[in-house]
Amino acid sequence: MPLSSTLRPLLVLALISIVAMVISVSIGSSAMELGQTLAVLTGGGTELQQTLILDLRLPRTLSAFATGGLLAVAGALMQVLLRNPLADPYVLGLSGGAAVGALLAMLAGVAGFVVSGSAFAGAMLATLLVFGLAHGTGSWTPSRLLLTGVVMASGWGALITLILAMTPASRLPGMLYWLMGDLSHAGTPGPALIILVLVCLLVFPLGRSLNVLARGPMQAAALGVSVRPLEWLIYLLASILTATAVTMAGSVGFVGLVVPHMLRLVLGNDQRLILPACALAGGGLLVLADALARVVIAPEQLPVGVITALVGVPTFLYLLYRSR
Repeated sequence: MPLSSTLRPLLVLALISIVAMVISVSIGSSAMELGQTLAVLTGGGTELQQTLILDLRLPRTLSAFATGGLLAVAGALMQVLLRNPLADPYVLGLSGGAAVGALLAMLAGVAGFVVSGSAFAGAMLATLLVFGLAHGTGSWTPSRLLLTGVVMASGWGALITLILAMTPASRLPGMLYWLMGDLSHAGTPGPALIILVLVCLLVFPLGRSLNVLARGPMQAAALGVSVRPLEWLIYLLASILTATAVTMAGSVGFVGLVVPHMLRLVLGNDQRLILPACALAGGGLLVLADALARVVIAPEQLPVGVITALVGVPTFLYLLYRSR
């Protein structure tokens, strides 16, 4: 693929993402004009405006961008790995493991970094369990991995229900918001952004191999691709991306499923273009969804997962209708 045809859509998506982030930091319970926002972002503005944008809104906006990018790239990788267009980052039960870890930490009365760490540990535990059970004493196949993940997700769901049933009523709202996807308590976005950039840089040179693998393991092996190590790498990277996203914002649905589909309809199926495009489009989409979640019933806030579900369901049905 010529470099210009690769860069052009990425530059357009990057510009859209920047506009989305400017909109996100401008709106809220106290709206600001575009000129005031740009003045603050370029080092001007009053002290109150700087505090509002740089200390409160900008970190949350960057967290939303990182989370959306992580989920979209993870979804694209999972669809290549499982060769299933309906695969998404949560299909193997990673979000269930993360939810159990986070809810147990909340039930113990801790908060902040401990909850995030527990969610990440739960997601990685779910990854190890699914991979170990699917592998067994022989090699795993995409269908075996998918079935194991679905069963494990059901098990995690039962544990989540049990934890919620045992939780005092005063702690239930926070847990339910986390389960629906909530960015109001997202931590520092720096580590998630670094992971997103590093993974995109790592998988870009593997784009040709991913294109071949998407057509089937036998074709990939015949063309000289080391199929098994590549599949392990994809699974590991998708797990890390999903675990990081769930740690930051809880379970935000449909981003990792809808964004790769939308981009393939527009840009084709070249993974060298799709994966970085997913990072930009997924990030921009979740930034706009979070901005909408903050203003729909202001001064109250909706969980961002509610917005992505309301937008994602009709969008996905439309994509299915178009692809008949």
